Amino acid sequence: MKMAARRRAAREDGPASTDVTARSGSAYGEAVRAVGEGEIDADEAADHLIGLMTEREILGLLDGDSPGLLLPLIPTLLGRRPFVAGAVPRLGIPGIRFSDGGRGVVIGASTAFPVTMARAATWDPLLEERVGHAIGLETRARGANYSASVCVNLLRHPAWGRAQECYGEDPVLTSRMGAALTRGVRVHAMACVKHFALNSMEDERFEVDVSVDDHALHEVYLPHFKAVVDAGADSVMSAYNRVRGEYMDVNRPLLTEVLRHEWGFTGFVTSDWVFGVHDAALSLEAGMDVEMPLRLLRARDLPAALRRGDLARATVLRSAHRILRTCVLHAVTREAAGPSPALVASPAHRALARQAAEESIVLLKNEPVGAVQLLPLTPTTGHLAVIGRLATRANLGDHGSSRVRPPSTVSPLQGLREALPRVRITTTSGRNERAAAALAAAAETAIVVVGLDQHDEGESVVTGGVDVSVLGRAFGSGFLRRLLIGVAHVASRFVRGGDRSSLDLRPADVRLIHAVVAANPRTVVVLIGGSAILTEGWRDRVPALLIAWYGGMEGGRALASVLTGRTEPGGRLPFVLPTDAAHLPPFDRTAKSAVYDDAWGQRRLDREGHAPAFPFGFGLGYTTIGHRLLDHRFDDSGGEAHVLVTNTGDREGSTVIQVYGADVSARRPVAQLLGFRKVTLQPRAETTVRVALDAGPTLQRDPATRRWSPRAGDWALLAGQHSPGSWADAPRLRRPGGLERPMGEEGGADGPPS
Repeated sequence: MKMAARRRAAREDGPASTDVTARSGSAYGEAVRAVGEGEIDADEAADHLIGLMTEREILGLLDGDSPGLLLPLIPTLLGRRPFVAGAVPRLGIPGIRFSDGGRGVVIGASTAFPVTMARAATWDPLLEERVGHAIGLETRARGANYSASVCVNLLRHPAWGRAQECYGEDPVLTSRMGAALTRGVRVHAMACVKHFALNSMEDERFEVDVSVDDHALHEVYLPHFKAVVDAGADSVMSAYNRVRGEYMDVNRPLLTEVLRHEWGFTGFVTSDWVFGVHDAALSLEAGMDVEMPLRLLRARDLPAALRRGDLARATVLRSAHRILRTCVLHAVTREAAGPSPALVASPAHRALARQAAEESIVLLKNEPVGAVQLLPLTPTTGHLAVIGRLATRANLGDHGSSRVRPPSTVSPLQGLREALPRVRITTTSGRNERAAAALAAAAETAIVVVGLDQHDEGESVVTGGVDVSVLGRAFGSGFLRRLLIGVAHVASRFVRGGDRSSLDLRPADVRLIHAVVAANPRTVVVLIGGSAILTEGWRDRVPALLIAWYGGMEGGRALASVLTGRTEPGGRLPFVLPTDAAHLPPFDRTAKSAVYDDAWGQRRLDREGHAPAFPFGFGLGYTTIGHRLLDHRFDDSGGEAHVLVTNTGDREGSTVIQVYGADVSARRPVAQLLGFRKVTLQPRAETTVRVALDAGPTLQRDPATRRWSPRAGDWALLAGQHSPGSWADAPRLRRPGGLERPMGEEGGADGPPS
């Protein structure tokens, strides 16, 4: 069809469809068809559509479609329908139709997968891509075409309230898992990565100013964002916080110079919601394309800025072009067939949620009580006591913007009763410690389920940080503004979630563990939560210890499957568990400013010489697996290592082979994960595993030239099943043209951290 004919079709459009699929015969539908058939490219299609639009319609692309009066209703509406931005019914343009989705779609009753941190513990990008595909399907089935499901903020400190929404403390693990989720989601929905950048505290997220040097910024906190952009992310969500004095919506050095000029990102940038835009025109000039989710600052300020000449029309058209180009490309490349609503929380998706939960559970301790290890539970168990306030709750995690409401859930107690129908199972909440001890004493084995919930950690929807001028000049400096600030500060004292004040369990949970294990030495402790929980006050007394995370709608069945040995505990820690919170970076949840450096997590412990309680990457199985590094190839673009893996036990089992590099010329070498691979082996079987290696941790960036080169030092390589404690006799990392020495051997088996 010629362009003139397309224009006639646009003028003759009938009533707008509510379907997110391009309407046949509409200007947008014809543009999508023409791009799909190779008649024009996406840039031409975007320009053509802009040529058909009025100025008001073009400006309407740059913010949400709903009026600002809906602000108080956002938490309710978010769970009921997509939030739309930039729809032009006259031309058939469906707009950006938003759903959150880090652990499942937030609209309606949808599949609740384990939280992102739990899925990070699987160390399985292929599984994560399947989860992403399911989330994309359900996003589209719920009428949305845009999913803010990919959160790759680095876990700088486990007290961060939204730690459960990220992939842990390591850039390489985060890169691979985030890229996998992106690939899966994009089959059916545009994938948005968030929160760009350096967002890793909650209570002052609106106001905190993060200082960071170029080394830490580009080599620690940004590589995983670039990896997700390289994987095809359609959109980036800017963060609330400031970086180097500039709020992220007006931070041109990051939104334009790094994201677009250095990385080549061609999609569009949206704001974080409501409080994410501080200046309508400046944010547009800096590279933030869409104010989400309502008509607020931009609807009020942009028309006047254009009339005054304070904003160039070319700047408006640039963002409009990015938005339409991305939407057209998505419509062309996504799977043609729209999913049926019957797929939402279908048996297949429930099974996937259960598999992800099973493979996420981390077994930290499993010592013998008598002649055999406590887990898995024996089939002859006659009486089991299940104790704790979380034993009867599904406990899906945060109740903020990522909350998913599944049609059904399974608690740990229900899962155990289904898995052990012939076993007598008694239970108590544990509020009465004496009664709990008596119940435990009468049972063969006691299982204590304790940890965190949405009151302990999560998104803080209202915090003291709202006293920034996020609503522009609307409230000025008068009485109404002072009243708003006062109400916000009062509300922040009662709101759920937020950053954690302690990394310890609640004191009542600790007392319960002591009471139960004193009454019955055959005690298993199950920890529920979204990041690190310190165990120093009680772990030496407990023979078996697991982390079951916020396991999603099938989490109770997954836990029972692991406890009974039906499946292997497949999880490995995506962060270090220290013995003391003082070994981690400083964390002040009330801070208005913070300094981020390159010492955090396992790396900080390595640098300062502190032994962890359990190292990064650690996790036990129900069999023993050994490994030996055979050879490797490596250059500045990456490489590969070959590792011989042997199951020396008598049952099927899995492990995650992890390859680390370190500068062994340092007084205390700091381990840097270069690559990993999950492998499952039959009893007594062995195989050679190829592990892809990422060169990034061994490179440095020149701020002046933006070029990357090998980092100085004497770099060595180790293969292990968790972060290594010793680099003695480690083989040197061989680069073409560099020094080489004969490869050594490094072996081991799953076992307690050294």
